[in-house]
Formats: sequence, C-alpha cells, structure tokens
Amino acid sequence: MTELKNEKYHEERDLPILIHNQSVRGIGMTAKVHYHDYIEILYTYGGSYNIWLDGKYYEFGKGDLVVINSQEVHCINSLEDCEGAGYLCLRFTPEILTDNSQIFTYKFVMPFLTNHKPPQKVFRENEIEKTPLPELMSEIYNEYSKQEYAHELAIYSNICKIFVWILRYWKSEGLESDNKINVDLSKKLQNVMDYISKNYSDPISAQDMAKLSNMSYSYFSRSFKTFTNRSFSEYLNFLRITEAEKLLLTTDMNITEIAMQVGFSTSSYFIRQFKLYKNRSPKQFKNAFSK
Repeated sequence: MTELKNEKYHEERDLPILIHNQSVRGIGMTAKVHYHDYIEILYTYGGSYNIWLDGKYYEFGKGDLVVINSQEVHCINSLEDCEGAGYLCLRFTPEILTDNSQIFTYKFVMPFLTNHKPPQKVFRENEIEKTPLPELMSEIYNEYSKQEYAHELAIYSNICKIFVWILRYWKSEGLESDNKINVDLSKKLQNVMDYISKNYSDPISAQDMAKLSNMSYSYFSRSFKTFTNRSFSEYLNFLRITEAEKLLLTTDMNITEIAMQVGFSTSSYFIRQFKLYKNRSPKQFKNAFSK
C-alpha cells in the first residue's frame, strides 16, 4: 500500500513555516500521496506536472501557482524530463494567517481548510505573471534562506500579501462573495463548526445544531449556507468524505467499515457521496493510490 503520511510541523525550526526548492529530474512521481496540517503553495519555475486534489488531477507548469489546503490528500507527478524543472514549495500553519480570532479565521482562512472547497486550485502564469505573486514567492525563499534579522516578520508579511491578493482576485472574478455574517452570529456558528469537526462521525442534524446555536431551524439553515457556501448536509457529507479519503489510504478497513467510521449509515450512500465529491468510487480511489 502506498505510504500516506500526515506531516506535522517542521521540527527543525521554531517558525511554523517551511520553504524549499524542489528540483525535479525525470518523469514520474515527485511527491507520494500524503497530507499535512500546513497550507501549501507551489510556484513552478520549470517543467510540467499534475497534482491530485479534490477528487481529480490538475495539470500545471512553468509560471503557475498551486494552492493546497490544510489536511488535503495530494500527490504530484512530473510529466516531462527537462533541464531546470522544479518548483518552490511553501508550507505554513493556518494559524499564522489569523489574529487568534476564530471569527477572523472562518471569514478569510476558511477556503484553505480541508473541509471547505476553494473556488480555484491552480493560478495560471497569464493570471499572475504581472502581479506581485512571483516576486513575493522569491522574497519569501530568500528571507528563509538567508535568515537575516526579522526574517520571520518579512516572511509572515509576504504570505499575508499573497493571500490578500488571492482573496481579492477571487472576489473580482465573481468566485467569492462577501460573507455578510455579523459578529454575534459568527460566534454562534463557530460553536457549531467546532462541534461538527469533533463529532462528524456521530448522527448530527441541522435541527440539533440550530438548538445549539439558539436559532430557529430556518434561520440557522440560511445563516449556515451563507457562512460556508454549503447546506448543512452538504458540509457534513464533505467533511466525512474528506476523512474517509484518508482512511482509504492509511488503513486496511473495508468500504463498509470506513463508511460506519466516518458517520454514514449505509455503505451504498457513502459510495454515492464519495463519487459525487471525488469523481470515482472508494474502491477505484484506493486502487489508484495503493499501487
């Protein structure tokens, strides 16, 4: 079975950031299937590749930028053998994008967490070549390599600039809408999000969560969809499928056992939902990455 690693924070430094230059030689797998707590950005300076993300492969090449969510299962393959092939790989903990405010986290960082789906995974060269992004990636790499005084602050500042650009770009392209949720309502929904993340494998209903947040069912349903861009059942199923994806690659549990483990009442419903979100059956998924 393919080894699937949950890579924890970089142990060699106190700074929860890792950036390295990944040079690539030949055709084939450059990163085995794995996931980690980091948010990851790849910026390609040579070669062509594909990456498994969110149930399908995306191709990317020179000048393209790829965003990988925290806890998102992925693997990368090189598609050509050429000189100068490789990419910059930036990984950092989601916490550095927040001000220790849960509300702030869910407003801006939410699209980059595994149980949410960002509107765009790959940013093409023609979209970003005349933007600050290439220079910002280069500056982050230089700061990390030289380790000059206050390099941590410089890196943090540039990472924030990258994500501000991404969020504003999505907004300008009509891919992301304003999250019109007030502070009090955000706090109530935060309790719901925390509860779901810890208890997703248990029977949970929208009615239960409406009571937890002290809202009427109809008001909760509207607010939750505004907050997450998904209905409650869609969000819960996506979270369960995301966890099932990891179990398929890290355990010898059968399909029925995994379905029960993540909270589905029947294996047939689990299979239908898995195909909906990952574009292939659980068995096809496991066979594809267990060679």
